[in-house]
Amino acid sequence: MNVKQLRIFLAVAQTQSFAEAGHLVHMSQPAVSLSIKSLEDSLGGRLFTRTTRSTLLTAEGQQLLSMAKTLVASWDSVENELKQRFTLDRGKIALAAMPSFAASLLPKVLMNYRQKNPNISIEIHDVLTDTVVEMVRSGNIEMGISFEPENTQDLNFQALFNDRFIAVTHQNCSLKNEKELTWKQILECEFITLQKPSSVRNLIEMALAKEGMELHVAFDAHQLATVGKMVSQGLGVAVVPALCEAQMREQGAICLPISQPIISRHVGIITKAKIPLSIAAQEMIDTLIEAFRNNTI
Repeated sequence: MNVKQLRIFLAVAQTQSFAEAGHLVHMSQPAVSLSIKSLEDSLGGRLFTRTTRSTLLTAEGQQLLSMAKTLVASWDSVENELKQRFTLDRGKIALAAMPSFAASLLPKVLMNYRQKNPNISIEIHDVLTDTVVEMVRSGNIEMGISFEPENTQDLNFQALFNDRFIAVTHQNCSLKNEKELTWKQILECEFITLQKPSSVRNLIEMALAKEGMELHVAFDAHQLATVGKMVSQGLGVAVVPALCEAQMREQGAICLPISQPIISRHVGIITKAKIPLSIAAQEMIDTLIEAFRNNTI
């Protein structure tokens, strides 16, 4: 029994005529008769009683009628749902992004995506880089945006750009007029950073360790917004991804480039290897790539 047979069965039941049913389903009368016979054979009994003047449902046919209506309606609903998803007329995607990206570049990408796909709902998780990676790896979301993971064995990573870390100082800091800061200058100040296990803090500590330098932290916080606010109040100096520059300046801080050593990391799209993406998720990836290729964000 298949959905095509059920549609033909419903047409015959509605019209009480094989010929008229054929017109409804765009088939010849012999083809309709053959389909009904095949359905009856598969079920093991007659669904219609036929005379020269009428075609009526048997008791078993009456029982099938309501079930057939429900099954065909459900099939049509599923078919319509999938067609809408494939054409991006309906659907939902969930993505995770590290906070520095989510609060700076992501909104513009979402606007571009929304303009092209207004019927797709989007769920955003702004979480730490390690959490982004874990959510993709576990299959909880289809895609994430973060720094390149250390271990990409079961993941795909597509770089979007290279983010160089910058120093953030307050308006009255003695270093504010420098064109570029060294880590020696930065470490002579009270240092503000993110709490562990932040990937930003890990990158800083590993880069300094390679140079034989040790990081002494005066203040740490969970959110970059808090770090920026503490810097703007004169509590110390911070080092953050350049992604956060606009956010830091909005809070009244001064941003300066850093040398000796330069810390940078690729930012890109993370997906799970060998797992096909939904049409909606692939469209989001294409939107991201296009935005950075054309430098429109």
